[in-house]
Amino acid sequence: MGRAMLHFEDFHEGRSFPLGPRTVTAEEIIEFAREFDPQPMHLSEEAGKASILGGLAASGWHTAALQMRMIVDSYIGNSTCQGAPGVDVMDWKKPVLAGDTLSGEGLVLEARPLKSRPGIGLVRMRTELQNQRGDTVCVAEQVIMFSMRSAKETAA
Repeated sequence: MGRAMLHFEDFHEGRSFPLGPRTVTAEEIIEFAREFDPQPMHLSEEAGKASILGGLAASGWHTAALQMRMIVDSYIGNSTCQGAPGVDVMDWKKPVLAGDTLSGEGLVLEARPLKSRPGIGLVRMRTELQNQRGDTVCVAEQVIMFSMRSAKETAA
């Protein structure tokens, strides 16, 4: 039996959702970089070591994409998500290096009904990812739109 579908009402302030773990491989760092961010420190171990990053490092955009996948796997993929108007904060705190294992949490900061669209609520989330050493590597804040339960569902 699957999990119950998450609606706006399930995202109360202070609720958290676990993210990960997810180990990042050298091969996927290079593959992502070749396609989307072909800078030397993302393409070779040697160039990464010669940079301030200290080794083959994932692009910040790769880290953001990994974070998004963990969010989908944790709660978005089983929700009434209607999209998001944008990301307010995207901070890459430390490099994500080949072999790092990322995990973290998504925390509900605020939830409120959307006045202009009945049946939709806005949820402000803060997402933090850490590596296996406990170093915070990425922090993001975004607003996500979720459908509310219908009156019929609420009465059941």
